[in-house]
Amino acid sequence: MNPHATPERKAALLALLDDPSKAVRTAVLEAYRELGETGVSWLREAVRADGDRADDARRVLHELREDDPKAAFIEFIHSYRYELETGALMLNRTWYPDLDLAECCLFLDAIADRCEQLFCEPSTDFEKCRVLNRVIFHEYGFSGDQEDFYHPDNSFLNRVLERRRGLPITLSIVYLLVAYRCGLPLEPVGFPGRFMVGCYTEGEPFFIDVFESGVFRTAEELEAMLESHRLESDPGILAPISVGEVLVRCCRNLVNQFTRARDPESARLYADFVHEFENAYKRKA
Repeated sequence: MNPHATPERKAALLALLDDPSKAVRTAVLEAYRELGETGVSWLREAVRADGDRADDARRVLHELREDDPKAAFIEFIHSYRYELETGALMLNRTWYPDLDLAECCLFLDAIADRCEQLFCEPSTDFEKCRVLNRVIFHEYGFSGDQEDFYHPDNSFLNRVLERRRGLPITLSIVYLLVAYRCGLPLEPVGFPGRFMVGCYTEGEPFFIDVFESGVFRTAEELEAMLESHRLESDPGILAPISVGEVLVRCCRNLVNQFTRARDPESARLYADFVHEFENAYKRKA
């Protein structure tokens, strides 16, 4: 935890958000920048509260992300401090530099709030996932994009939230970010050809096929799917993967999508990010 992230500092910075002095505003911005994701979470909380400081908090959130998004994402890759929501949104900003991060986060907050309204305690994680399925796929209407699967918009979280369509991996990211907000310990699973979400907290793990509107699958079903596609099974194939692996897979998808769209320059950009991840892994090994 950041030693400067105290309740007193939080209150003091919040009180200074609307200070008319340019010097004070600059100092406040720098203070939030030094606090990193803790500062961002404080600002998001102020935006959600929709009080007197909401507009000023939104402004500071925007200013925090005004730096070169491509350089910022490379810096994130080199940091090894991978967090799914931060990484997904930073990746989005490499293509949508004016992305309103607060808007994306608040939309995910709203989905999670609706899920929590429907939870009946005590309930199992499986039962809570059934609620997530109802809210995400039925009430909000998220679905797999069957018509234009290879469109790059399916790989960018903000566009998936706007269109409510996406790839298995981006729909999994949406599902995971909602689950995290609800305190559900779910994990990303890089199943070959069909990214999924896994739950390992109950006796036997179960898997959520988000591209099929949240169909629950067992390990045995997934093993059978591998056999039907003549793919070799591996002891770790149903194990969770890291956030870094999720993000590099998103970048590889974008390379493929932009190549299909005959946009080699954009494909090279995301290929460069793949190489940055690979080099980062080598340095850490």
